[in-house]
Amino acid sequence: MSIDLPPDFARWLALREPADVAARSTELVDTLRATLPGHGPRVVHDLGAGTGSLARWLAPLLPGAQHWILHDQDPDLLARARAGMPATAADGAPVTVETRQGDLTRLTAAELADAALVTASALLDMLTGEELDRLVAACAGARCPALFLISVTGAVRLTPADPLDDQVAAAFNAHQRRTVNGRRLLGPDAVDACAAAFARHGVAVQLRPSPWQLGPDQAALAAEWFTGWLDAAREERPALTALTDEYARRRLAAAETGRLGVLVGHVDLLALPR
Repeated sequence: MSIDLPPDFARWLALREPADVAARSTELVDTLRATLPGHGPRVVHDLGAGTGSLARWLAPLLPGAQHWILHDQDPDLLARARAGMPATAADGAPVTVETRQGDLTRLTAAELADAALVTASALLDMLTGEELDRLVAACAGARCPALFLISVTGAVRLTPADPLDDQVAAAFNAHQRRTVNGRRLLGPDAVDACAAAFARHGVAVQLRPSPWQLGPDQAALAAEWFTGWLDAAREERPALTALTDEYARRRLAAAETGRLGVLVGHVDLLALPR
């Protein structure tokens, strides 16, 4: 699998990082913490690590020595992730890191055999059903917990509301499910597909909502998100372009001045093998 990333993807990841941090479920982390083994350095495989946002957030919340293995296809993102890793865990134990560039959808249970935990953030919607099934099979085969965070649900609420919001949201969700180079993406169906795949392996999952709730303090992110959201909807349904010209100007003006409220639905998933 190779995902085409925009040239400014690192900037987008930096812009969204505070919103991801605010949204992620600390309740699931509390549950996870109680199940982790108490001996030796814990090996954590972070899939689609990007610039390391998830690892920076989670490593200091977990006790004990940790060795993070960051997986991504982009060497520049991996270099940024390595440079930004925290040095210590919640109890002051050391945190070490290595990076692996490659196709994370081809990981096997043998490659995850050393894992105390597998993590990912904002990844599942970019996978196909077959890729997700292989990933879940690898985690289940390794009998390690999996914490998959910030997966889109397709739910969006803008305030104040506009009659065009629902049309744009429907087109965007269709775009999320598009076929790219023969790969049909799961988009907002990914969380349900992931939970079902774990169930087929006899692994229980817990789900918690983790929505972005963007207000005046996140005006730059709201404007950037809205632009990408509308562009994708227009790409999916070109007839929306002329219909949404004034809508776009009005919404962007509100976003850039902090007058647009944005709720973007996500779900966090924790899979715990018996």
